[in-house]
Amino acid sequence: MTRRLVRTGIQLGILTFITLVVIFLIDNKFRVLPSAIHNHLPTHHPGLVITDITVTTCSKLNPLSTCQRDGDKWHRIEKNLYLGKSWFASAYVHVQRKKEEELTEKDKAILDVRVGRLDPVTGEKGEGGEQWESRPAGIWLKRSSKRHASDSPKVITAVDVLFGADAVEPRPGWEIKDTPLLLATSGEIQEARLSLRRGSPGKIEKPVPRIRKDGKFKIMQAADLHLSTGFGVCRDAEPPGYNGGKCDADTRTLEFVGKLLDQEKPDLVVLSGDQVNGETAPDAQSVVFKYAELFISRGIPYATIFGNHDDSGSLSRAALMSLTQALPFSLAEPGPTTIDGVGNYIVEVLARGTSTHSALTLYLLDTHGYSPDERQFRGYDWLKKNQIDWFHETAQGLKKEHQEYTHVHMDLAFIHIPLPEYRDMDNLRVGSYKETPMAPGFNSGFKDALVEEGVLLVSCGHDHVNDYCALAKSPEGKPQLWMCYAGGSGFGGYAGYGGYHRRLRFFDIDTNEARITTYKRVEYGDTESRIDEQIIVEGGRVVAG
Repeated sequence: MTRRLVRTGIQLGILTFITLVVIFLIDNKFRVLPSAIHNHLPTHHPGLVITDITVTTCSKLNPLSTCQRDGDKWHRIEKNLYLGKSWFASAYVHVQRKKEEELTEKDKAILDVRVGRLDPVTGEKGEGGEQWESRPAGIWLKRSSKRHASDSPKVITAVDVLFGADAVEPRPGWEIKDTPLLLATSGEIQEARLSLRRGSPGKIEKPVPRIRKDGKFKIMQAADLHLSTGFGVCRDAEPPGYNGGKCDADTRTLEFVGKLLDQEKPDLVVLSGDQVNGETAPDAQSVVFKYAELFISRGIPYATIFGNHDDSGSLSRAALMSLTQALPFSLAEPGPTTIDGVGNYIVEVLARGTSTHSALTLYLLDTHGYSPDERQFRGYDWLKKNQIDWFHETAQGLKKEHQEYTHVHMDLAFIHIPLPEYRDMDNLRVGSYKETPMAPGFNSGFKDALVEEGVLLVSCGHDHVNDYCALAKSPEGKPQLWMCYAGGSGFGGYAGYGGYHRRLRFFDIDTNEARITTYKRVEYGDTESRIDEQIIVEGGRVVAG
């Protein structure tokens, strides 16, 4: 009896396997399965398939020209290829796209795209029998109407446009074309490059920061990168004659950050605002990709808040956050929609091993941009009451959970614009005070809120040539809170003030001793030293360095 049951089971298993293979082969040819099943098969791409790409050019001098095409057939990528820099001309990439199950025999899936003046077959071995179709701006398409073409892992499923000779593509499954689109442009207009995705979009999982096995954790704070679309222009570069006087701002900035990522090997990077120099970033997406690639390629999680320049380019704060949030290794969150700002959120760093307890909490808040009431409070905006209320509620809600951690739990905060208390000349300071802190004229009380909830330090950016940490004390003289500057890191932002070298701040955290040590590293000069190294927290308490 047992043998008969085993034999029957084996026969049913073989029959099921054969049936599934036959259905799979039939579906490959005739697509008989429902889309819900068909799209989950390994050779298929749920969503859209690109069937054509073209470029449309129009001119203000020709009232009959248009950069629009039939909206029922074509989708326009809303990026002017001239970035608005041409007096009269505009140009846009248009794509035709269809759901895979809606493809007809007349539709052709795109298997490859090249950019150049000559047919790609010319001079290339092994491609003699393949047909390439020409499109404007030097685009060449290899398309196929074969039944299974849309199932190929090579099929193009999304198209984007990035700008600048230094443009990079950090998204999984995407590739940027080396050759820019062939447009009638002057040297002042950034090169436009196609970026293509093949196959299905990869699933991106948010990383979980965790204390290392040795009980330590290192944070790099990068403030005021001030990156541009393209190479950017250096401001106040030191020394003036470095590299023969040739200075591409973004190249030098990114090389500096990349070098210290490799040397210091931080576990987390906090980008504390003004990553994008909005005034020189007509395509902010290309800028975001440049700095994000540094962390993605190294597998380092990064948290992002915005400054007063980030959203003065082509993207709003909400759009920047949406873009950043979707990238690998990004911890960014827009935060509650019921309070002011975009980017009010926390990052929990878990204890070592497999523990689910938080060892560190990072509070990140949006300090906005410019004052909403210039007549009464000149200068910059301030943290709003509903943000401070959210901070209190969040901190109080985490107290019980954090008390379950077997070591000392520690809280840190990061903002862009300094608090008014940074101006207090009576505070103990370690580091350089070279410019008057550009804090808000209105004090909304966030410093007191930080102290009340037991936050040990807050660090900001904004004032590029200040890099000090200032110790706030209670009326009785007891240390309450360290208030630090990171110092400006980007060559696209101002410096000067007597020969300032760009720098990055680090927080070296030892959870074994509940100790936090901070220091800076500079781009030029004494590049190997830990500048102004000091212990600011010992035994989970703020100490006077």
